[in-house]
Amino acid sequence: MDVAGLRAAQKEMTRKILLSAAMDLFQTKGYAATTINDIAAAAKTTRVTFYAYFPSRSDLVRALIGELNEILGRSASSRHGSTASQLVAAVREGTRESIRNWLRERSEQWDDIRPYMNVAIEASTVDPDLRGLVEDWFEEVIADIEQGLEEADRFDPKTRHTRAVLAFAQLHQAGGHWRQGRWQVDRDTLLQILTDSWLNLLSE
Repeated sequence: MDVAGLRAAQKEMTRKILLSAAMDLFQTKGYAATTINDIAAAAKTTRVTFYAYFPSRSDLVRALIGELNEILGRSASSRHGSTASQLVAAVREGTRESIRNWLRERSEQWDDIRPYMNVAIEASTVDPDLRGLVEDWFEEVIADIEQGLEEADRFDPKTRHTRAVLAFAQLHQAGGHWRQGRWQVDRDTLLQILTDSWLNLLSE
């Protein structure tokens, strides 16, 4: 690796260390109680270094949403912020198999997704710079579902957004709150119920 490549790798490593340190602190202390000095100290660096990577805590949270999008396989979209082509395809196909497979893959990521969402939700409620961040991200996922219905030319166009909102609300509730042994159902049973509900909302 040349010198420029080594420097780029070191910069990326420092960035990831800052994000990881912030994520740990946001989960243990809460977003409101965590300062930039706290994050820099936990990352074993300085406040000056923090600002070299992130102009503010708000920008760091936006970067965490970027990490979440990577986990979920979401990519930049000129149409609506970010998109997950697999979700669009699953809804467009509209079969039990396509929908169940997509829901299963997401359910296997719930433990990874949940901390990001909890941090983003808390941050958006206390930081004026982040108001609307979570709602905007939700709308990007909802837009994927709606796009799948549009590409399949399924249902009255006037109802597609509402159907997408309801389907996402179910997924968000399950992903945010279900854990093994909770709700008196195991993961397979929950996925069966969720698949049935999505089919009712999104497939004819």
